Amino acid sequence: MDVRDIAGRLEEIGTLLELKGENPFKIRAYQNGARALESLEEDLDTLLAEERLAEVNGIGKALVEKIAKLRKNQELPLYTDLRESIPDGLLEMLEIPGFGPKKIRKVHTELGIESIEELKTACEDGRVAGLSGFGKKSVENLLRGIENRIAYGRRHLWWDVQGVALPLLEQLQQLPEVDRAEVAGSFRRGSETVGDLDYIVGSSKPKPIMDWFVSRPNVTEVTAHGETKSSVRFEGGLQADIRVVPDDRYVFALHHFTGSKDHNVKMRQRALAQGLSLSEWGIFKKSDDPGDDGAKAYERPLARSDVKEEKDLFGALGLAFIPPELREGLEELDLAEMGDLPRLITNADLRGVFHNHTKASDGMASLEEMARAAREHGWDYLGIADHSKASFQAHGLDENRLREQLDQVRKLNEKSGDKAHLFAGCEVDILKDGRLDFEKDLLKELDYAVLSIHVSMSGLSADEMTRRIVRALETDTGCRKMLGHPSGRLLLRREPYAFDARRVIEAAAANEVVIELNANPWRMDLDWRHWRLATEKGVLCAINPDAHATEDLAYTLCGILAARKGALTPARVLNTRSLQQVVDFFG
Repeated sequence: MDVRDIAGRLEEIGTLLELKGENPFKIRAYQNGARALESLEEDLDTLLAEERLAEVNGIGKALVEKIAKLRKNQELPLYTDLRESIPDGLLEMLEIPGFGPKKIRKVHTELGIESIEELKTACEDGRVAGLSGFGKKSVENLLRGIENRIAYGRRHLWWDVQGVALPLLEQLQQLPEVDRAEVAGSFRRGSETVGDLDYIVGSSKPKPIMDWFVSRPNVTEVTAHGETKSSVRFEGGLQADIRVVPDDRYVFALHHFTGSKDHNVKMRQRALAQGLSLSEWGIFKKSDDPGDDGAKAYERPLARSDVKEEKDLFGALGLAFIPPELREGLEELDLAEMGDLPRLITNADLRGVFHNHTKASDGMASLEEMARAAREHGWDYLGIADHSKASFQAHGLDENRLREQLDQVRKLNEKSGDKAHLFAGCEVDILKDGRLDFEKDLLKELDYAVLSIHVSMSGLSADEMTRRIVRALETDTGCRKMLGHPSGRLLLRREPYAFDARRVIEAAAANEVVIELNANPWRMDLDWRHWRLATEKGVLCAINPDAHATEDLAYTLCGILAARKGALTPARVLNTRSLQQVVDFFG
């Protein structure tokens, strides 16, 4: 187990002990141990090897042995016994917002309730309201929590969240009491999915901001309303937290709550090596570290009071500015120390896109409408890649219909007007055995072919699926090839099929195949974690919206986020090239 997994297990043990009604001091020991591990500033293995882990504040000697076992992936009998002794229904109740272990234990011991259904019935018939510590209002909140627990617990697509997050941020930034504000967390890092929103605000007048935030029209529930921090839920279950800090501490809070945890740990370790302490409150001399005492943190003198922007924070530790998308605890600090961070691609770098559909298959717009919409985006070219005949469910084109479309593309390109240049492609199905849906004599008439899997996605082993994809990449098509949405995943809906990404990337490199970064919000595929290897192997990327309507062309924003997380530069992305350069590339 890594440090986060161990901390999670200790936190879970604390929760199980609380459900059992164990000694509060014992419960707190596990909770404190979990928090101590999450904020660990030294390597866990080093501390264990040098027998110094018990010296860390919050980790007593009794926990050291358990942590060491968990680090070796050994199970703890205490955890196993606790888990088996507690009904599954009580654990499911922990999913209900605001319904913690103490209250769960109370309804269990006094009413014999062991499932959410029994709890709902007891709320409706008045038995829960009759318990001490419960009342009419708390029962109403509990029923609402039961109803919404699935929605509250799920993650959300980045694309969906930005429709809520960005308009609210714009309104927030316009409040007279706000000096500056930003959305932090996984949203700012450009993660594919987002659990909740974290707004960070610099201001000396928090109260009006708190009151404004909890009174937004799309707020369905206010879960906390404090002096400097509030929490709400929006329609659909998305939670949002807001924190207001003095403006001179804003940068530190923004960096901390942007994360990721792994990135923050490495930053704290770097500060520690320089005799400093970095936290959400500031950069302090180690002796002045306020620790977790947020109430008094603002009274402590900052070791670096010249930090006005995030670039100053990184500079104070001898680092170049690290874009939020790269803050995943990988090699970003090493690159920033050497000043070798890449100039990441932006949406403005795109000159066109290649994987798009029209009414000819399962799209909603005509060739001309798509070409005009592309020009409105400021693009010079647009590729059309309607489905091939094997995708019958998408009204895929047969040989005759595809040739008719090629003729239409040529005629449109001969006309002047407010349209982008059209490239003629096709999304050609990779069949179960790795053959392509069309033969070379047709494919060579295209500018390019997007090779994709739409059928027989299950029932194949990882090796079989890999060999299927590699065979397609090695096929002589007589035109340029792109590998479309390589993993077949649909975020929050369908897991990727099993395949060896390294072998596929190496095959793409060997056969000069472009790999698509499908920007559809449900896909964002190839996953950003594989692009460093693809870059190392010399593979070109094509960021494609897989648009089925003119408005879908805007999906490129999601592709840019994933590309930035994958450290892609404009030079590694085909569609940053000019029209003439792409014409030359297609040959």
